[in-house]
Amino acid sequence: MLTSTSRWYALAAMALSTLAVGLDTTVLSVALPTLARDLEASTGELQWFTTAYLLVLAAALLPAGLLGDRLGRKRMLIGALVLFGVASVACAYASSAGLLIAARAVLGLGAAVIMPLSGAVLTTLFDSSERARAMSIWVTASALGIPLGPLLGGWLLDHFWWGSVFLINVPVVIAGVLALAIWLPSSRGVSSRLDVGGVALSTAGLVALTYGIIEAGSSWGPRALIAVGAGVVLLAAFVLRQRRAASPLVDLALFRNRAFTGGAVFATIASFAMLGLLFSLPQLFSAVGGHDAFGSGLRLLPVIGGLILGARVGEKLAGGLGARVVIAGGLGLIAVASLLGAQTTATTGYGYIAVWITLTGIGLGLTMPPALNAAIGALTPARAGIGNALLQALRQVGGAVGVAVLGAVLNSAYRSHLAAAPAVVREGVTPGVAFAAQTGDGALGASVRAAFAYGMDRSLLVAGALALVGAVLALFVMPARPAGEQSEVLAESLV
Repeated sequence: MLTSTSRWYALAAMALSTLAVGLDTTVLSVALPTLARDLEASTGELQWFTTAYLLVLAAALLPAGLLGDRLGRKRMLIGALVLFGVASVACAYASSAGLLIAARAVLGLGAAVIMPLSGAVLTTLFDSSERARAMSIWVTASALGIPLGPLLGGWLLDHFWWGSVFLINVPVVIAGVLALAIWLPSSRGVSSRLDVGGVALSTAGLVALTYGIIEAGSSWGPRALIAVGAGVVLLAAFVLRQRRAASPLVDLALFRNRAFTGGAVFATIASFAMLGLLFSLPQLFSAVGGHDAFGSGLRLLPVIGGLILGARVGEKLAGGLGARVVIAGGLGLIAVASLLGAQTTATTGYGYIAVWITLTGIGLGLTMPPALNAAIGALTPARAGIGNALLQALRQVGGAVGVAVLGAVLNSAYRSHLAAAPAVVREGVTPGVAFAAQTGDGALGASVRAAFAYGMDRSLLVAGALALVGAVLALFVMPARPAGEQSEVLAESLV
């Protein structure tokens, strides 16, 4: 029988697993210049190092959740961790760009199993009285990996070869496999016929949509528009199929529950804001501020501190005030922080920046754990795997949309301020600053930095507006009951 202490050990193992996935989301960014040189990778190949991981991750989430429900979550989780570790080693020792792209795709497959099933196991290990704290720890571990990636990656690149940024996953994987094997009880969900058509439609739709969003981050050209359009059509066909299928991949009845729908939507809005912010901040610190990769990662630490603080405070407040108030407050704080951040200029001191990114982190911590806990509380243990897969798929797509949309706003505003500048300058702030340094044109360098700060301000206003809309909606959509009581009732209503 699983003891109370063992449950928390198992949670620690799952938190380590999701931390590794979070790290791998951003650690590659600081290694791209080195990879371009050592592997002689083209610009397109550099993009695919990231894209291959994201596409497979987004495409495999729903099937992975279903298979975990059918085959057993412990078995699938341990297998996925082993696959993740092997793929990390393959990435580290890849001798060509093509091999690295293939290894990154396998890495995405492992992550696609780890993310939904580690969340699903929470419903088996913890009841409603403990689930909020467990969810807070799990979400925080996942989110911590994103800003820690550039920090650790920058330090490793300063001391070792580029493959070391992938080998940091290996000890985490080993510890996770051992801990899960010892402390995680076996569990599974429904044993229904596999909806092959649903898997095909959801996979193709998510691949097309994610690919189109990534392409749109550079330009809303025909390729991006066609991919996004195809993704929307395929996902619409998937929804129609799920309404008629005898054994659907996704139980659409979940969306009739306000807690599940609201939790999914507001967690997705938070992911939109978080990944959009983490897209622009490293560029602000490196290209505008002139800091190296490690220094840029170090300056992201207030986001981590704020997120931890917000998650701990939110956990306590949600039990008494209910998820509705806490989520609305968190999104409102993100909106306020974004408005403050929109006042940032190229010459703004780090002290001011640290204040508003700390507030953003607190807002994220207040929003994401209670939102996900509310949604997970609406799941029966039998559908926990596929339900969590759906939540993670929505968050991944929300994050990709955040990077694409906010990146497009930033780039558009940046280029509008540099219309008369050389083409290389208008490509982005990094090549713009490098060109100004090479030509010795100090005035151009100052203009490039000012233009980027202006573009980032505009993107923050968009993120803040979305967060404000989410805060208002949360007051009307989320149930009024405290999170623990509400989740228990909703779970019973779906049996």
